[in-house]
Amino acid sequence: MINGKEIIAIILASLILAFIISVLNIREVFFISLLFVFLVILINVVAKKLTAFYVDSEIEVKLWEIKRYGFKPGSHFRKSIPAGVLFPLILGGLSLGYFKWLASLVFDVKAKTYRAAKRHGLYAFSEMTEFHIGLIAASGIFANLIFAIIGYLINFPEFSRISIYFAFFNLLPISDLDGNKIFFGSIILWSFLAALTLVGLALAFIVI
Repeated sequence: MINGKEIIAIILASLILAFIISVLNIREVFFISLLFVFLVILINVVAKKLTAFYVDSEIEVKLWEIKRYGFKPGSHFRKSIPAGVLFPLILGGLSLGYFKWLASLVFDVKAKTYRAAKRHGLYAFSEMTEFHIGLIAASGIFANLIFAIIGYLINFPEFSRISIYFAFFNLLPISDLDGNKIFFGSIILWSFLAALTLVGLALAFIVI
């Protein structure tokens, strides 16, 4: 279900984000942060893969890259900027580790050669819509929020915090992040998830 390129992207993103999280106390917490970040990303990816399967499509996870800087046809960089690597490292470095940007991965989606119109009884079309792409992205965010609650209940507060922060940054409606896909797929769905995530952030500061 997860191919070799995706595994490499997930591991690289996990290493980068774990380093950013633990940069102020790297020896003691790096490996714990790495484990938690890896699990958070894996939960997000698996949820999206399952949702994509449900709507007869496939997704491929990759490191976030920025190729354009405007809307005009020529407004693009000669080489893609590896934002999934640079954003966490630069923002973390400039803030001395206090600002932790936790968005590194994006995904491409394509419909399968068939889309079984009768299998689920929900649709009868062959092209992917922005709503269904947004639904795939939303499933990952929702899964992270659910597991944040589970982590808190079983006494893993750091896992809960990372899950909530990861959901927050990936929900931002910019570039090719999940938040942008959800926002253009359904602003109502995006608003609902944004409200849940903000509540989670508030609780993370107060309770967790």
